[in-house]
Amino acid sequence: QVHLVESGGGSVQAGGSLRLSCTASGNTYSRKCMGWFRQAPGKEREGVARIYLSDGDTTYVDSVKGRFTISGDNAKNTVYLQMNSLEPEDTGMYYCVADVSCRSLVVASHWGYWGQGTQVIVSS
Repeated sequence: QVHLVESGGGSVQAGGSLRLSCTASGNTYSRKCMGWFRQAPGKEREGVARIYLSDGDTTYVDSVKGRFTISGDNAKNTVYLQMNSLEPEDTGMYYCVADVSCRSLVVASHWGYWGQGTQVIVSS
């Protein structure tokens, strides 16, 4: 089993920054890849970024490239999502995900482990 706890959400104005954290516990093998999804009100969950923790390989969706950075600290069992130049369209609940290998950022159901989420609100 893997337990994920997110933190760092909040309210910011457009153009601002936030850093989300996800601390993991449990089976290390089952969380070799971690990432972030988000869900805006009335919309489906969408992938944001993922990182393969053993080599640091990262993937981003086009809408956040150049603005968001995912990173991992294996010693702290924590993955971060640095979000800069935030836009109102980035508003939503942000969820940390984990799995034994990197799953698609298109299909949320492919990821086995989910956190409870942290809310991000970006005002214009």
